[in-house]
Amino acid sequence: MRRAGTAAVAIACGSVCACLYLAVTLGTPGGLVLVYMTQLPLFLAGLWLGAGAAVLAGLTGALVLLAASDLFGAAVFAAVNAVPVALLVRQALLARPGSDGMVVWYPPGLLTAWLTALALAGIAAALLLLGGPEGLQSTLKSVVAEVIDRLSRNPVPNRDQAAELLAMVIPGIIAASWMIMLVANAALAQGVLARFGANWRPSPDLAELGLPLWVPVALGLAAAAVVFGGGLRFVGINMLIALSVPFCLAGLAVLHAAARHMSHPAMALVGFYILAALFGWPFLAIAVLGLLESWLGLRHRLASPGSWNNG
Repeated sequence: MRRAGTAAVAIACGSVCACLYLAVTLGTPGGLVLVYMTQLPLFLAGLWLGAGAAVLAGLTGALVLLAASDLFGAAVFAAVNAVPVALLVRQALLARPGSDGMVVWYPPGLLTAWLTALALAGIAAALLLLGGPEGLQSTLKSVVAEVIDRLSRNPVPNRDQAAELLAMVIPGIIAASWMIMLVANAALAQGVLARFGANWRPSPDLAELGLPLWVPVALGLAAAAVVFGGGLRFVGINMLIALSVPFCLAGLAVLHAAARHMSHPAMALVGFYILAALFGWPFLAIAVLGLLESWLGLRHRLASPGSWNNG
């Protein structure tokens, strides 16, 4: 595709992205679903036409939001959607020649590590902007208490305790939800492009996902922070929640590698995902499996390791 065509597609994707983002103003469940798909057009542009297209689409979306709302709204959009997608697309499209002459693409494990680093950086930015653990927790407690008061017509027993408990975990939950949203939109975009033969790179093999060493080290530091208590406990709890996502992906990698040894791997995987969607707790078990994988190398016993280090 020529540069003019690439630019036109990227601008169109950015405009659609901004419209999806503004759907939150509808105040309906359907609008919320559209907001969750905000990153999809950005990934479509980038995984189809390259990192430059993702940057142009993100810039277009930010400019549309600047015109439709204000500078703060555009800045939040850029920080939450445009910049992370552009960075992840750039990394995903990195490749090098392998020893056998084949192209070796950037591995899914390192992409997951980048995603994790972005989420942890977001938590750190919130801590810096709102005055550290105490300031962030106090702000969130006030917001949650106000929301409880608005939603309830009658006084809620133990309102302050409930608000304090929710404030303790909200940053981690937001970070984990954001990571899941990014993964889902990236997978959907890649799947659509692959279906029409328009994908830039082959779809990553989930069974080859292995986390680099710093991720389990970060988990250990987070657990130690929880033990110390005080402000560190707040930071540690939210880090643990955010880090559950990469370990869940690592556990799914083990599951996919193990399924290949079954007579009907697709049926086994579909059965697991249905069970997990219905009950939720299987994902917790998978996250524990991912933690064990980091130390025991379960994936390497079931599937051939990738060509990149820590991939």
